[in-house]
Amino acid sequence: MWKELGFYEGFALMWKAIYEKQGRADEAPRNHSKTYKVPRRPFESARLDAELKLAGEYGLRNKREIWRIALTLSKIRRAARELLKLDVKDPKRLFEGNALIRRLVRIGVLDETRMRLDYVLALKIEDFLERRLQTQVFKSGLAKSIHHARTLIRQRHIRVGKQIVDVPSFVVRLDSQKHIDFALTSPYGGGGPGRVKRKRAAAAAKKEEGGDDDDEE
Repeated sequence: MWKELGFYEGFALMWKAIYEKQGRADEAPRNHSKTYKVPRRPFESARLDAELKLAGEYGLRNKREIWRIALTLSKIRRAARELLKLDVKDPKRLFEGNALIRRLVRIGVLDETRMRLDYVLALKIEDFLERRLQTQVFKSGLAKSIHHARTLIRQRHIRVGKQIVDVPSFVVRLDSQKHIDFALTSPYGGGGPGRVKRKRAAAAAKKEEGGDDDDEE
C-alpha cells in the first residue's frame, strides 16, 4: 500500500495508522501548511484577466485552483534554480535534478526531449492545468464540454484504471492517461440506470398500471 503512494503521503498515513492503533488518533501529526498563496497585488488588471481566461478555458471552480498550481510551480522553479547554481558534476545536482525531471516527465509536464533543468524554469501554469483529470476527460471525448467533464468526475462516473476518481484536479500520469474511462457502475459505462431514468421508468410503470385499471372498469 505504501509503495503506491508518494513518499510523504505514505509516511503520513503510516504514522496515522500507528497513532490510531495506540488510541491516540487526535494526536496524529497533521500537515497545516498552506496549499496556495494569495497574490500580493489583489487588483492587478493584467493578472485578473489572465486568471479569468484560465478559469473559463479549463473549467475551474475558483481562482484558488490557479493559485495552488502557481505555488507548486514556484517551489519547483526555486528548486531548479538552486540546483542550477551548483556545478554540473555536483552529486546533489545530479541526483536531485534527475529525480525532479523524472517526476515532471512522469506526469507529462515535460517531454523526453526537454529533460534539462533549463526547461523546468520555462514551465507555465497551463502545462499543469493540461494534466488535470478534468482536462483529460474532456480532451479524450468522454465529455461534451470542460464543465460537463467536471460534473461527470464529481458524480463518480469516471475511473482511472480500476479506481473511481472524483477529484477534478487529480494529476494524470502519462502511463495512466490511456486508462481513463467511464466507471463500471456508471450508466455511461454499462452500469444500472441513473436516478432520472429510474424515476421516469417508475412513473411510466405507474401510468400503465393506472391505464390497465381504467380498462378493467
